Amino acid sequence: MVEKLSKASWFTARRGPLVLVIMDGVGYGAYPEGDAVRSALTPTLDWLHARCPNTRLKAHGKAVGLPSDEDMGNSEVGHNAIGAGRVFAQGAKLVSAAIASGALFTGKAWVDLRGNCVEKHSTLHFIGLFSDGNVHSHIDHLKAMIVRAQAEGVRRVRVHILLDGRDVGETSALEYVEPFESFLADLNRDGQFDARIASGGGRMCITMDRYQANWAMVQRGWDTHVHGQGRTFASARQAIATLRAETQAIDQDLPPFVIAADGQPVGRIVDGDSVVFFNFRGDRAIEITAAFEQEMLATVERGRRPQVVYAGMMEYDGDQHVPQRYLVEPPSIDRTVGQFLCASGVRSMAISETQKYGHVTYFYNGNNSGYIDAKLETYVEVRSDVLPFEQRPWMKAAEITDQVLVAIASGQFDFIRLNFPNGDMVGHTGVYQAVQIAVETVDLCLGRLRKAVEAAGGVLLVSADHGNADDMYEHEKKTGAVRIENGIPKVKTAHSLNPVPCLLFDPTYAGEYRRELRPDMGISSLAATCINLLGYAAPADYDPSLLLQP
Repeated sequence: MVEKLSKASWFTARRGPLVLVIMDGVGYGAYPEGDAVRSALTPTLDWLHARCPNTRLKAHGKAVGLPSDEDMGNSEVGHNAIGAGRVFAQGAKLVSAAIASGALFTGKAWVDLRGNCVEKHSTLHFIGLFSDGNVHSHIDHLKAMIVRAQAEGVRRVRVHILLDGRDVGETSALEYVEPFESFLADLNRDGQFDARIASGGGRMCITMDRYQANWAMVQRGWDTHVHGQGRTFASARQAIATLRAETQAIDQDLPPFVIAADGQPVGRIVDGDSVVFFNFRGDRAIEITAAFEQEMLATVERGRRPQVVYAGMMEYDGDQHVPQRYLVEPPSIDRTVGQFLCASGVRSMAISETQKYGHVTYFYNGNNSGYIDAKLETYVEVRSDVLPFEQRPWMKAAEITDQVLVAIASGQFDFIRLNFPNGDMVGHTGVYQAVQIAVETVDLCLGRLRKAVEAAGGVLLVSADHGNADDMYEHEKKTGAVRIENGIPKVKTAHSLNPVPCLLFDPTYAGEYRRELRPDMGISSLAATCINLLGYAAPADYDPSLLLQP
């Protein structure tokens, strides 16, 4: 338990609620070309920038606990930082450190996985996102584990690759597959080791569903990886080239495939095998983990579930202790904003649609699911559509706004936090027109919220967890020129390294703080800022508030 917050002597909470809006994937682009935020019609954002205190916040790299400032931010680490008020070392950094020190390989989970395969002469399987995007996984972590497995006596490895095209180039899969096949071939040269790619498919087609938005993805992944069911190819290269030509899909949307030899899948998962899900990020790992671990699971037709030794890269849910076995300890995030506010009797509401619901609850609360205090908190999930986001770029923003307007007017809440996923989820599709509409949708909803907050005598704080829609084209690093491919700009679907907005609309402002906000801060400073705006002093170890006292 944490202590109650003390009242701020210099600031009194407003009559109405504090509303924190997280515009997922909306940043300040470095280039006008490809910046769908800048090119969108955004009268509300323009109004807020012109009339309200505002600043730019860092939302990537070391500012959110990632290894270097070359690492793009993401929604997981962004919401962790916003909810924790401090920067914790995050998944990529923790896993890299555990591999470098050897701690990953001396832990009980690895010993169990490896020992099972050596004792039973069985197969060690790796499933995960196959890129160096460093958002959910990193291919170097996979390679290090395969090398160590060979050195420790494992004789057979199969890799089930989930193609990215989202945190890396949209059609970059072969840039990872071809060198990896060479890497495996070198390991296999002694004739005593047998490592192969066994199956795969696009990350938005199979396996990596989240928040129970589309269990059919998990079903397709299970059938592909475990049972070896599906269209077969002689190699991953052949599968990717063929499916891309037939469907015109980018990597993240490619259909599942199975690698076969002599008419049989090369890598079914069977009794006695070991399985590692090597993603370190939790949201898209929990459902496939349930398929391997849970005795009863009505959402996936598993057939006969193989009895395997299963482990995740990290603990994906600290409350539910999922998975049962994991390789690297997750960041221990304590003393979150939510805990302090509940201890202080603050009534709060968290809301988003399915795609980001867990971000304003699970990630915001330090990777813990469930309520901190169900008497003080209300969590609302608006079910997302199950279809490509570019077909409905407005997503459920209006429905989220409708419910928040009711909550503001009700007087039942002191603090409301919400996430509009549009800039991120539509941004990942690479469809520029749809991304503009997504940003304009968020702006339209912000206009509705601004009016409601003003009528209630509250405060509106608008920010983001990372950039995406602000950087829709690939640019040359040295010149900044747009990369042209086949006569058109090369689309970028990954997050950006750009700063994000922080805009403060306080209609009953009475001079308690300066009109300019603290510069050069990260999104972790939103926590102390929210605490101040609720009338409390922030904990001493939190990153500084953006409010500067006169």
